[in-house]
Amino acid sequence: MNLEQIKESLIEHQKSLEIIRAVFDIDKLKQDESLFLEKQAQPNFYSDMAEVQKVGKALSSVQKKITILQEIESGISAVEEFLSECADNDVELLQELTDLLNDLAPKIQEMRLTALLRGKYDRLGAILTVQSGAGGTEAQDWAEMLLRMYMRYAEKQGFECTTLDYTEGDGAGIKGATIKIDGENVYGFMKAERGVHRLVRISPFDSNARRHTSFASVEVMPQIENENEVEIKDSDLKIDTFHSGGCGGQGVNTTDSAIRIRHIPTGIVVQCQNERSQIQNKESAMKVLRAKLAQLAEEQFQADMKQVQGSLKKIEWGSQIRSYVFCPYTMVKDHRTDYETANVSAVMDGDIQGFILEYLKRSN
Repeated sequence: MNLEQIKESLIEHQKSLEIIRAVFDIDKLKQDESLFLEKQAQPNFYSDMAEVQKVGKALSSVQKKITILQEIESGISAVEEFLSECADNDVELLQELTDLLNDLAPKIQEMRLTALLRGKYDRLGAILTVQSGAGGTEAQDWAEMLLRMYMRYAEKQGFECTTLDYTEGDGAGIKGATIKIDGENVYGFMKAERGVHRLVRISPFDSNARRHTSFASVEVMPQIENENEVEIKDSDLKIDTFHSGGCGGQGVNTTDSAIRIRHIPTGIVVQCQNERSQIQNKESAMKVLRAKLAQLAEEQFQADMKQVQGSLKKIEWGSQIRSYVFCPYTMVKDHRTDYETANVSAVMDGDIQGFILEYLKRSN
């Protein structure tokens, strides 16, 4: 960059820093850091592993924000200082300032992105369910493709996925599946994916090679860390056990270890069959139920219901939030933001961050 370009870039960085400071008060962050460190220093703190993990995650998150914010501030100050001494023909110093600004850009982007995630549950992990819709075998295959896309996305972001429930389709794909995604701000990101997803392609299941349209729905809920946050009465639950499904052979669980729970007041039904024991399946199913009830309560609390969850429409034509077109051309387009790309292969391999970021920008 030349001297004029460096000045323009510095002004943009300074504006971004003002926005970041308006959201993150570094003095408040340091106070939070001190409080978490004091908690860790208390006697018998490490006797409660759940609290240890909770405080550890919160401390790590605060310290990361402090570090990045300080790096941005010191970097901008360095550019401001050296810029006053720089001439347009000082090639070496110009390159050094360019490198400094380029190093600051991803840090500023990360903090601005974090600033968008200020919802009540945004910092939590997520529970994601993919359900096949209209389209038969084709739709079941599409649901499995979407599930893989989200698992690849999670892998790219350094998140951890655990399968809670998985129901195979008739001949191909899946009827539905539920996964738990652990990591910082997972729900904040993944809530952008909730809705109906539409696929257009030449069907591999059609001997006449005709073009087919298929649908699958995606539901995203926050993982609730504090069980006391959502009260669930035993008398409100109807719990059934059943054999876990499978492909046959020795892998099939022949005991009634799978769990299905119905929350009578709301009619919400959840199930889990992927753990080996009935106790583990019940714990996982209760976690999903707690997440669903928390989200339902949040919807009722919000004046604008779409802010938290959006409206889950019927899984068919006209209700999709995003279209994935494989034929006669290649394109993935989000109908809420108009963000699109022609690189379908990259999207199906988990490259969906662009769609998520655009949604977050538009919804804040």
